[in-house]
Amino acid sequence: MSLMLENKQGLIAGDGTLPVKMAQYAKENGFEVVCISLSNDNLSQLKKYCSKVYSCHPGEVNRIEKIFKDEQLKQVTFLGKVHKKVLLQLHKFDARARELIQKALRLNDDQVMMMIVDEFEKAGITVLDQTIFIKNLMIPAGVLGSIKPTTQQMDDVNYGFWLAKEMGKVDVGQSVVIKDKMVMAVEAIEGTDVCIKRGAKLAKNNASVIKVSKPAQDKRFDIPAVGLRTLKTMKRYKASLLAVEANETIIVDQEKVVKFADDNNIVIMAV
Repeated sequence: MSLMLENKQGLIAGDGTLPVKMAQYAKENGFEVVCISLSNDNLSQLKKYCSKVYSCHPGEVNRIEKIFKDEQLKQVTFLGKVHKKVLLQLHKFDARARELIQKALRLNDDQVMMMIVDEFEKAGITVLDQTIFIKNLMIPAGVLGSIKPTTQQMDDVNYGFWLAKEMGKVDVGQSVVIKDKMVMAVEAIEGTDVCIKRGAKLAKNNASVIKVSKPAQDKRFDIPAVGLRTLKTMKRYKASLLAVEANETIIVDQEKVVKFADDNNIVIMAV
């Protein structure tokens, strides 16, 4: 049985363009979107497409749940980057959030998100698959730009793809940086851009960046995504190839991303 979507949708928005795209597409398709913004970087854009935008800290669990109840929201989508560094700001968390964190056996991405999903579901709020409103941004297999990978780069992609999947199994990160079949960096709490910077600086030039979905990816949170910022970081630190997992990864502003890759001699592909 397919899910019936409510006309009024909740959005919990982190950094970046993805939450804005979701709000835009939802509004264009006749949905009302009420947003809880956890970031300031896209606030003005979200206000264009959402009927209401509330600013909250990720640790304000009681306040967020109260907004859902007051707004009579039954369905919510998580989109955008919420940096794991917020877990180091426990002084900003309410008592309920601190209690949840103390109960956790480990504070990796999936554990934290599953606790939040469970809390919402207890309150009668369903967390939706992140891709429902933005399926058109998922990327099929193939080389996206005009720059083709070399045989050596494909060796690095194949190795990096396997390694990133192995790292995903233990929920460490989704991105790796490889050069000449050697591991330059594995993503941890710092996020993709800092991982690229660290690995590409070590490689000096021609590093390959590979980003995949986790083997047991829960599509309610943390769909892998790349955008212009990823490519700009690669250019700055002389990385020369970006490979993402086909049909599992979102590329934001794909035309701009591919043009930037072509203009800067960067291979961009989905495998």
